[in-house]
Amino acid sequence: MQPTSTPVTNLAVVERLADLTDPLANVYLNMTHEEALACLASGDPQQVRAIDGQFALVHKEGKTVRMARSIGRPLRYFIAKRAAGPCLVVSERIDEIHRWLQAEGLAGQFHPSYTRMVPAHYVTEIALLGCPDPNPQYQRFFTPQRNKLPADLDEIGKAYIGALALECDRWLARIGRSEPVGVLFSGGIDSGALFLVLYTVMLRRGESPSRLKAFSLSVGGEGADARQAEEFLDALNLKFFLETIDVAPADLKLEDAVQVMEDYKPLDVQSAAMGLALCRGIRQRHADWKHLADGDGGDENLKDYPIEDNPELTIRSVLNNMMLYQEGWGVGAIKHSLTYTGGQSRGHVRSYAPARSLGFQGFSPYALPNVIEVAEGIPFIELTDWSHDRLYALKGEIVRRGVLALTGLEMPVFEKRRFQHGAAAATLFAERFPSDPAPYRAAFSTLYA
Repeated sequence: MQPTSTPVTNLAVVERLADLTDPLANVYLNMTHEEALACLASGDPQQVRAIDGQFALVHKEGKTVRMARSIGRPLRYFIAKRAAGPCLVVSERIDEIHRWLQAEGLAGQFHPSYTRMVPAHYVTEIALLGCPDPNPQYQRFFTPQRNKLPADLDEIGKAYIGALALECDRWLARIGRSEPVGVLFSGGIDSGALFLVLYTVMLRRGESPSRLKAFSLSVGGEGADARQAEEFLDALNLKFFLETIDVAPADLKLEDAVQVMEDYKPLDVQSAAMGLALCRGIRQRHADWKHLADGDGGDENLKDYPIEDNPELTIRSVLNNMMLYQEGWGVGAIKHSLTYTGGQSRGHVRSYAPARSLGFQGFSPYALPNVIEVAEGIPFIELTDWSHDRLYALKGEIVRRGVLALTGLEMPVFEKRRFQHGAAAATLFAERFPSDPAPYRAAFSTLYA
């Protein structure tokens, strides 16, 4: 399985920078690529914050290289040693960096753990000054104000879904009126709200929603998500938008998912395996389809993960720490991975990489700073009084009320279920994906053995 990637041939190293990134993979909603680069070149975090969209940017000025990204795109770098001084190699993928080093006769310096991921929401600055390795400097460009919204679920819902709708409207304006749009759809809260928002925004723009599809995955004709997706759309008389992609159990390959996402965390690999199977099925049916939207980031925004499943977390750590689920413990923390960063900043590759590997351009509006900013403004402590049950019930209420206010539609709200658990029967899932993390790490270690 070879992921789609930017070719690394005929790339010149200009003043010790090899930029292998693909500008066409960025999704800008309010400016051009050149304008976004100018924001980064300024060195001003506030100008970088002004970029609306999914981006991974690199800019060099003299010996100073600046890099920045949103959650929606990965961005990695590696310092290669040459006699003339260090060379910074920048790419979205580890394997691209490795191939470039091989072509330059520098592969002996490589190990995947030596690569670094630019943390989302920071300007990372590196001065190429020679030996020893330069230390990156970080400046945060996104610091949302917390607890600024009133403790009114109707107002919160309007603000949150309103921000989602605005980003969707800007996206639709960029991709054109005739481009087909698919939603990776389970009928859950996030994909359900996203589908209804896109449907409504298309109508308001005077565009036909007939180009919209809800793609749901079913493995071996089983799995609860496909049934839930049908029930969701049937309740709203929108079932004709549904297209179920049925794949064989043999199509779920742990090793393929590890290679595509270049990571080994079991939950993320499992999700990526399902996403890869779904995207393959869509590509087989629709050879020219390009745009896919997904609901990744909705759980992180509204803090809807079972805290009890993670012994490192408490409800106080979740509610007291800004963007804990999006960024992990943060740059500078002992548990912050330099190779991967943390939280969704690391885990979002589970959504991005499968779509990218099959030639799709993904769009994850819940992961955009403008939507996260509204979510961080929710007074979670006041609304939950530190109750787990009240926290878990909050997301459905906020989203349901917001969707009703925006669309006039009463969306069904089902119990939370992870994507990988809903696409296949429980027994089949257990057969394909062991609970022990060792096989995932072993699969990753074979990539560069």
